[in-house]
Amino acid sequence: MNNFAVEINGLEKTYKTESESLTILKNLDLRIEEGSKVVIIGESGSGKSTFLNIVGGLDKATCGSVKVGPYEITSLDEKRISEYRSTYLGLIFQFHYLLKDFTALENVFLPAYMAGMKKTAAVEKAKALLSDVGLLERASHLPSQLSGGERQRVAVARALINDPKLILADEPTGNLDPANAVMIGDLLFSMAEKYKKTLVLVTHDMALASKGDKIYSIKDGMLNER
Repeated sequence: MNNFAVEINGLEKTYKTESESLTILKNLDLRIEEGSKVVIIGESGSGKSTFLNIVGGLDKATCGSVKVGPYEITSLDEKRISEYRSTYLGLIFQFHYLLKDFTALENVFLPAYMAGMKKTAAVEKAKALLSDVGLLERASHLPSQLSGGERQRVAVARALINDPKLILADEPTGNLDPANAVMIGDLLFSMAEKYKKTLVLVTHDMALASKGDKIYSIKDGMLNER
């Protein structure tokens, strides 16, 4: 029995228009061990976000297979993809995507409540996570009342609320100033370590990338270990 969190074989992604086809990812193979912290780097437009979106079930591969835990992503219907994203994944993006009319606490507990957890339990869990990211005293604040770094910390807490096995982070520090970028990077890796999550992070920030157990680069559609 292997202990791979993610197994990718022959992954390809081609975008086609009437006049041309552009292959972004070419025959990618990758094994990611459970609990590991993997970083993928590459120039803008190299396909690293496309790669992450395919693993996250947000985009479809042209060919190849992507297995995440018990899920064969490339063959799931919409209902199962939705289940996979809500129960197995924690997603963190460059933009926080917090609901603007809801407090930090509400933004964190809502995914758990919507997944069937009792509200009182969801609220207590959300408070514990906000405490972990150093924002419990800001729990009643709306996103507009939080700084960019604080909003991204809320997004990290929200990503963990449903106890996902896998966290996917796409340029999580891309919109932040250098000091907040370092803080969010440290937080993300420490939270993944504390809660024993597998982390796959896409970035062009080499200081952030250096925190990974393994670093891969995507160039000309190919994936190579650094």
